[in-house]
Order: sequence, then C-alpha cells, then structure tokens
Amino acid sequence: MGSRGPQIALGAGLWALLLASIVLAVTFGPADIGAAEVWQTIGHHLGLPLDTPVTRLRDAIIWELRLPRVLVAAGIGAGLALCGAIMQALTRNPLADPYLLGLSAGASFGAVVFLLAGAALLMPVGAFLGAGAAMALTLGVTRLLGGATPSRAILAGIAVSALAAAATSFLIFWSATGDSYREILSWLMGSLSGTGWNDAGIVLLAVLVLGIPMLPAGRALDAFAFGDDAASTLGIDVARLRWLLLGATALLTGALVAVGGAIGFVGLIIPHVVRLGVGSRHRLLLPVAMLLGASFMVWTDTAARSLFSPRELPVGIITALLGAPIFMLVLLRYRRVT
Repeated sequence: MGSRGPQIALGAGLWALLLASIVLAVTFGPADIGAAEVWQTIGHHLGLPLDTPVTRLRDAIIWELRLPRVLVAAGIGAGLALCGAIMQALTRNPLADPYLLGLSAGASFGAVVFLLAGAALLMPVGAFLGAGAAMALTLGVTRLLGGATPSRAILAGIAVSALAAAATSFLIFWSATGDSYREILSWLMGSLSGTGWNDAGIVLLAVLVLGIPMLPAGRALDAFAFGDDAASTLGIDVARLRWLLLGATALLTGALVAVGGAIGFVGLIIPHVVRLGVGSRHRLLLPVAMLLGASFMVWTDTAARSLFSPRELPVGIITALLGAPIFMLVLLRYRRVT
C-alpha cells in the first residue's frame, strides 16, 4: 500500500464511521425507524428508483426532522474541531479553542439582544453579527497592541470575552423573564433543537467555503510550532497567514455558533485526542480532527435528545460532561509521555 496506505485506511475508516453514525443516529427517537428506511428515504429524495418507499409520515420524520439535525451536528462538530486545532497551532497554546477570540461571548450578546428585542426567529442572525463584532474588536485590539502575535491575540480575546459576557449578563438580569429566560439559557448552553434544512445548509456551506480551504495550511502550521522566526526562514509570510487563518476561523466559528449556540469542549478535546493517535503533523491532524469531531457531535446530540426523552438536554451539557473527563485523561497521558 505504500507509505500513504495507513493514512488512506484511516481516512476511509473515519468516513465509514461518520456515515454509519449519521444513519444510525437518525433511527433514534420515539418512532421506531430502521436503518434501511433511512437509506430508502435518502434514495427517494435523491431521485433513485425504489420499489418500496417508506410511508409519507415516516418520510417526514426522517427527512424533515431527524436528518437535517444530524447533519447540523456533524457540520458543527467538524468545524469546531478544525477551528480548535488551528487556534492551538496559531497561538501555540494547548488550551486554546475556537472561542478564544471572544466569539462565543460576542455571539451570546448578539443573540440575547435580538431575543429580548422580540426577534427570536432572528437569533442566529444576531449571534453571527455579535460574533463578527467580537472578532473585529479582538483583531482591532490585537493590531493596536502591535500585531497578531499569539500572546496579544489571547489577551485581546480575554478582554473582549469579559466585556461581552458582562454586557450579556446585564441584559439578562435587567430584561429577561419567563420563557425568554429559559430560551436564552438553553441557547447559551448550546442546543440543536428545532434545526432544519436551512440551518444544515448554513453549517455545511460554512464548512465547505471556510473550513476546507484551511486544510492545505497544515504544512505551514507545522512550522509555527518552532516559532515565528523559524517559520519565516522557511519562506512563510507569518503575519499574513496568521491574519488569514484567524479571520477564517473566526468567521467559521461565528456561523457555527449562530446555529448551534455556545457548544463547549469539542474544539478543545478533539484535537488533543487526535494528536495522541496520529501525532502532531497538521497535514493529517486537521482532516482527522474534522471527521472525528463530526462523529463525536452526532452522538452527543443524539444522547442529548434521547437519554431523557421526551425531555431534551442542551447538547452543551453532554459535551461538557464527556469533555471534562476526557480532557483530564488526555492531560494524564501527556504527563506520562513527557
């Protein structure tokens, strides 16, 4: 198979895992639906000739309710894992995640503003605008500090996060009551409830347009591990690449947060888990993190909507419950290795 054989086998296995996860996740729910029916429904909507299509009700459950939500989960998991791996490389900080630039706090502020203004249906728009404003403010502060170095970006992101979080808390304390308070709390914890094909289109398009083009930067990110000077000697325009990747990561994270809310730990733990398995070469790390992050989010969201049915947990609670102990195990593994 050659030197690339194991990598090809790993990629094929992860794609198979993701595809199986998507199909099996659709079968979970009150209606007893089998994997064969999922395939029949997908084939029917793709225009494939079928002898025994499912009933209209079951078709609606699969195609209109469950499948788009599962695809949203997969897209968000892939995007957050990719953004986390890139942020950890750019800042040379193992604790970095996609929300490091204040995006989560900014998105929360924007979503709360729109909700309290009576525009609940436009919460994703408000979240994206808030994330964009936080990104612009963080990058502006970073530039004022002298440029996009890892330490300056982290410090600017911390300041913007604190400011946006304080503003959000003030709005909730001053204005939120009853159902609006419950809706805000659910969104802040991260939730995919009610997502449909429009949301799936936003998430998947964002991953394709913003996420996939970042994958070829893996070689350059390997050079960042040795410092800016070492990367420059290899012919990399460090400042330009860092600004491009920070901007693309921020836009992608903003789109994901706008749809799913502030889902934590995915972008933090998945890159570390992948490093333990395939090493730190970003050319392999980035695509593997995307695929593993997609499968991880599919199953955590399935657990969120199935464990306590008919009640549903915000998926951010599940990712935190799983992510915290996984991260501690990863840290213990690193301690043994080093």
